[in-house]
Order: sequence, then structure tokens, then C-alpha cells
Amino acid sequence: MSGEDEEIRGSGETAGDGIRGAAQGTAPVPLSVLDLVTVGAGSTASAAVHTAVGLARTAERRGFHRYWVAEHHSMPGVASSSPAVLLAHLAAHTTRIRLGSGGVMLPNHAPLVIAEQFGTLEAMAPGRIDLGLGRAPGTDGATAAALRRTERLHEGAEEFPQQLAELTRFLDDSFPDGHPYAKIHAVPGPVQATSPGGVQDPHRPPLWLLGSSGFSARLAGSLGLPFAFAHHFSAANTLPALDLYRASFRPSEALAEPYALIGVAALAAESEQEARRQVMTGALSMVRLRSGRPGLVPGPDEAEAYRFNELERGFVDSWLGNVVHGTPDAVRQGLDDLAKRTGADELMITANAHGGAARLRSYELIADAYGLPG
Repeated sequence: MSGEDEEIRGSGETAGDGIRGAAQGTAPVPLSVLDLVTVGAGSTASAAVHTAVGLARTAERRGFHRYWVAEHHSMPGVASSSPAVLLAHLAAHTTRIRLGSGGVMLPNHAPLVIAEQFGTLEAMAPGRIDLGLGRAPGTDGATAAALRRTERLHEGAEEFPQQLAELTRFLDDSFPDGHPYAKIHAVPGPVQATSPGGVQDPHRPPLWLLGSSGFSARLAGSLGLPFAFAHHFSAANTLPALDLYRASFRPSEALAEPYALIGVAALAAESEQEARRQVMTGALSMVRLRSGRPGLVPGPDEAEAYRFNELERGFVDSWLGNVVHGTPDAVRQGLDDLAKRTGADELMITANAHGGAARLRSYELIADAYGLPG
């Protein structure tokens, strides 16, 4: 490993400080929420953000461990293009739940900007902020190029660790003497403690690496960082990636042992038929996205009336095979089985549905099924 990699391994919070959660009720592992802040047909981004606030409050009240939002761009049905802005709003409406990015797409941004954004969030909600990082653009190539103001996209295996090392050094204010950035400080940040009268803030957002393949799994393990795997859209790679992460893991100041969460699509309703009706809205939305026609999340009636062609039907059947849905008892059983099969340390649930009410109800039903507090 390079010297920059060693620098990453030596940073972060102590084990158990905001990383490892505690299972509530009868849940096999801690449960968390991934919210894409989806915008349904006939609704608005304002309504989606309002739902996000309600969902974050519900998750906090019911004992979910953390609540993450994910960076996406140029997708009309996803209102989470600016995770830091959303998290600031959510921090103002919650008091205990951890809030974070699942994730910020590191190659889209200058590391100093991310360090300052999440340093500011940490100042707003001390001890509650997670910084999850991804290597993908979170959009198509043309949009990524527009974001980065370049025609060359930096997503290579060599460049991401370097970007990660730079971000870590800004977060820790740890560039060595003689480095071009040695006199540049991310503010809010540790430099404020070295100023006359300064006091060190004890918190720094824990770094997480996100992935849907083996690259980030291996990197997270080698650096001793927590790892989040996108099972909800890359289920075939889940077990190999988790095995690779655990085999690659080296203890660090952040973690003494591996800690892996998986994102899982799950939706509960009072009946199996209603759950199916709701998840089909997400299925149709994914079909349109995969065919280059991203739009607002269609309503249940539109999804029911849509006639899938043979190719689309094959995709939908495969996609639905990885969505845990049905009655609360069925969803609980599906989540239990998934936790047992993967050995995941945490399940982060994302609900695929058109309306905010259906998504909120789903999390309440799942919480009830596990006897979570509230």
C-alpha cells in the first residue's frame, strides 16, 4: 500500500462510535433507511422533501439506526442531487438518528469541498454524521462530464484511492510539511483547535466506502473502513463482495473488525396484493431508466396498465426477485433470511413506491413486525 493509503487507515473514529449499531426489538441486526427522495408523477420535489423529513422522523422514533440519502443527477424522479443540502435540512428536524450519504460520489467533487460540507454538517449535528463515498458518477457519462467540467471521467482504480486519501487528509488536517496543500485547511475542521483559544471538536464523520462490485470491497477492507454494499441493485455480487471485504480486512483506528451493511429494497403493506401493486411502480420506473427514459415515478394505476414486452418482463422478474415485499410477516421473514444468508452487520432498507404515504406506512409496518420502539 502507498503512504497515502496508510494515512487513510490511521484516521477515523474508534470502533463503536457511530459505526456499529445495536439491533432493536427482535430484528437480527440494526435496521436503517436509505431514502432516494423519489418524486412521483403528479407530485413535486417539495413534496418529496417533505416526505423525507417525515420519514427521517419516523425512522428516529422507531429506532432505526441511521438514515442516508444518495447522490443522483439528471433523474426527474430522484430529488437527491445534493446530499449535503438535504442532510442539513434533515438535521434541523431530527435529534438523535445518524444522518449520512449513501453516498456522495467522490469523483464528481473536489475533496476539499466535501470535507468542508461534511465538516459543516458535523458542526450542525455533532456525532450524528456519516460520510459514505462512492466511485460511480451517479448518472450518465455526459452528465458526469458536465458536473466535473471535463471530458475525461476519473474513475480508475488508481485515482479513487488518491482522491480518498486527499479527502481524508483534509478531514484530519494532516497534510505533511512541504505538501502543496499543507497550508490549506478545511473549515469547519481540526485547524480551529490549533488557533488561539481553539477547542478540538471530538467528532469527525466516519468514512464509509460504498460499492456494487469487488473494487470498493477490497479497498474498504484494506483500509479498515466500514463497507456498504448495494445489494438492492447488484444482488448477484453481494456474497462475493462481502467475502472479499472480510478477507481483505485489516484492523484500523476506525474498526477492529469488519462491519458491512447491505442496502436492500423492501416494502410492506397490509396485503400481498397491495405490496405488489406498490413495488410495480418502482419496477416500471427502473425499466424506463434502463431504456434511457428516466422520469417521475409512475403511479400504481399507470404501472398496472402498462404492458411490458418480453425483454422488459424478463428484467422486471429479475428485479422483483431482489425486492423483499408482501405482508409485514413476509417482509420480516425475507429480511431475516437475507441477514442470515449474507452475515450482514446491518440492513439498510430502501422502499420502492410511488407515493410517500405508502413508503412511510411500509417502514411503520416493518418496525411493528420487529417490535421496534415507538
